[in-house]
Amino acid sequence: MKQQVALRLTPEQASREENYKKFVARKMKVSPSKIMGVRVHRRSIDARQKQVMVQLHVDVWINEKPEPVKPKSFHWPDVSNAPEVIVVGAGPGGLFAALKLVELGLKPIILERGKEVSDRKKDIALLNRNEQLDEDSNYAFGEGGAGTFSDGKLYTRSKKRGDFKNFLEILHFHGASEDVLIDSHPHIGTDRLPGVIQNIRKTITSAGGVFQFNSKVVDLILKGDEITGVITGDGTRISAEAVILATGHSAKDIYYLLNDKGIELEAKTWAMGVRVEHPQELIDQIQYHSPDGRGQYLPAASYSFSHQAEDRGVYSFCMCPGGFIVPAMTSADEMVVNGMSPSKRNSPFANSGMVVEMRPEDVPDYEKLGPVAGLKYQQEIERLCFLNGGQGVIAPAQRLVDFVDGCLSFDLPGCSYVPGTVSAPLHFILPEHITTRLQEGFLQFGKWAKGFLDEDAIILGTESRTSSPVRIPRDKISLEHIRIRRLYPCGEGAGYAGGIASSALDGERCAEKVALAVKTK
Repeated sequence: MKQQVALRLTPEQASREENYKKFVARKMKVSPSKIMGVRVHRRSIDARQKQVMVQLHVDVWINEKPEPVKPKSFHWPDVSNAPEVIVVGAGPGGLFAALKLVELGLKPIILERGKEVSDRKKDIALLNRNEQLDEDSNYAFGEGGAGTFSDGKLYTRSKKRGDFKNFLEILHFHGASEDVLIDSHPHIGTDRLPGVIQNIRKTITSAGGVFQFNSKVVDLILKGDEITGVITGDGTRISAEAVILATGHSAKDIYYLLNDKGIELEAKTWAMGVRVEHPQELIDQIQYHSPDGRGQYLPAASYSFSHQAEDRGVYSFCMCPGGFIVPAMTSADEMVVNGMSPSKRNSPFANSGMVVEMRPEDVPDYEKLGPVAGLKYQQEIERLCFLNGGQGVIAPAQRLVDFVDGCLSFDLPGCSYVPGTVSAPLHFILPEHITTRLQEGFLQFGKWAKGFLDEDAIILGTESRTSSPVRIPRDKISLEHIRIRRLYPCGEGAGYAGGIASSALDGERCAEKVALAVKTK
């Protein structure tokens, strides 16, 4: 007989089956000898109290052998000769849109401005050595998008976007650890994500889909109010039944192209700030309420903070426990940083974006420039940080306590940012409305988490690509652009997602609408 049991255990008790099996027996009031198998299907950590607890939901088999583990299998049909749909961008939105198109009997043509994963790794290695930036192959652009070289966090608050469990099962099918199906806040890790992405590409191409790397879209082919195809940088014209635009939040050229062609855009809120880094041991001590840190049985601790300062949100973003800060700019005259973690989250550092909510009315010249005003302002701040950094991608940095106090750091603590840092007055470089709110936020976070305002904490500028300052408006029902038929804005870059999971689910939704439109054409 199979039953489900919920357990609340200490980290040590939850660490191994032989440890928690006796608690299962006690709760079910049976002899441990009658329990033939126990399998965890949900796991989460509750660190709200001094004693950190692990919550397990387990399947239990009494007096019968456990069912064998049968990972969900998938089948994608051959679409080699099916109607074609262009997918612009091979990030999570584009890849999952392409998978869904294949499932629904359409042939995706994926156009990616950057390179495939293995070649992209080489360009990123050069960037980390401060040798060269390829503006189309970097931490933002290339196969897998910005999510490939990231923590691979797969959590989403919105369960209305699509089948989140199926999304996780597809990743597991393509090589992600079984833990993504169990943990309440699953992640894959930057060391494993490239392999998963390559396997997804193999699935799509084996079914007849096509990838074209180094294929930057520079124009749209329009016939009246309908899109019929795109033009790539080498002048190639590609026609299709529909176009899914999943370019990511850093594709400023696409936004300017749409704006120049008179295709509607909307200004929206986004956020800008800095990336803060602490010793991971300190974050473990704070979050797990123990001078011993996480000990033997707990993972590297994370945090999530938010505060209202002068009617604007100040909050942590993309927290990477046991991770690294990386250069995430897409042009040679910008300074942008981001964070990532390997699967084991075993770096001695913990980093997170710390950003301030930006609204269209906060941007100078918004009334004059319209929707693209935020893009120009974003780039202006990134260029300011570049000018105050060191040579190349050496980042401007400051001790956290000095930033809060408004004074220059005469030296800097150790940092995971490989290209290097240089002391700079970020409290002066960043706009005052960002600086003052960040300072207030950091003070509040320090009250909530004693020790957060530590001498060894460092901030780097700038964290500016949390999302795009613009949205490409679409119809709520058909998901087509509000004016251009057969154009489907998709994912984080279009303003309809906020991470890997939500972008992927939005890609699937767009593909479903495309299939419906093509089949009823």
